[in-house]
Amino acid sequence: MAKEIFDRKEVYVGRDFGGVTYDITPEFVAKYVAGTGDDNPWYRGPSPFGGPVAPALILYDAVYHSLGWYLPNIYGNLHARQEWSLFAPVMVGERLTTRAVIVDRYVKRDREYVVNEVLVSNASGQIVSRSRTHQSFLLPEQTKQGFVVDKSREKDSSRSFTIGERGGDPIESPMRKITEDMCMAFSGPVRNYHNDKQKAVELGFPEIVVQGMLSVCLVAEMMTKRFGPGFLYGGKMDLRLVNVVWGNDVTGPKGLIVERHPEGSRSRAEVEVWCDKADGTKTIVGSASALEL
Repeated sequence: MAKEIFDRKEVYVGRDFGGVTYDITPEFVAKYVAGTGDDNPWYRGPSPFGGPVAPALILYDAVYHSLGWYLPNIYGNLHARQEWSLFAPVMVGERLTTRAVIVDRYVKRDREYVVNEVLVSNASGQIVSRSRTHQSFLLPEQTKQGFVVDKSREKDSSRSFTIGERGGDPIESPMRKITEDMCMAFSGPVRNYHNDKQKAVELGFPEIVVQGMLSVCLVAEMMTKRFGPGFLYGGKMDLRLVNVVWGNDVTGPKGLIVERHPEGSRSRAEVEVWCDKADGTKTIVGSASALEL
């Protein structure tokens, strides 16, 4: 029926992009570590689950396996929001299968957004995670000349965000320089605007645009270190990417536990989370939660 209503290239809610199978090998994990700097010893040795466990967002780029869900005008496109729910840990050596489908498309201010949901299941068919990636595209009438976003934008008062000022228990995490080698490991090997300055300029940006998912992974790293199994079982994130991280920027996540409430026989910690640059510019703001085990 869909083929009769929609053109085969149309980006419509309900379009299914099928599945891809991934083997979570030590080499696969090593690539993740090289791209993020998240070198948790659980990934290569004993963990609370027995043997090595994979990073929570080991399939961070599965949503980009096919870009058929992107709108035609990719000039100035940006990752705008990321939702993630974790249901079970993934052990190194497991085989995972994804399924991707467009679940929403909407217009907000001068951009149009497409939302791609990815379900990940293990060999037994258990769903281990669900993510929703909101990608934004300039409307046709908003097509611009020159840079769509430059470094001065983040200094505008409209790009200032208040978060982390409530009372609560802080979660600290070290800052990290996002090198060009990390960008290539995380977003390569094909050259694109996430790892190559010239490609970035071609799409309307003055410097390498660090893939937004990398900062999302840094938040997941912080939550894993703080909550351990309580994040890998039942962790949640809802993050808005509000300013660009450029190549060679220094950035890092922070959190503040602002509430705890019962969930069955356990307690769930609700956390305000954000990422700062070295100069205090916020690049991600949002919320996350985990069980306290």
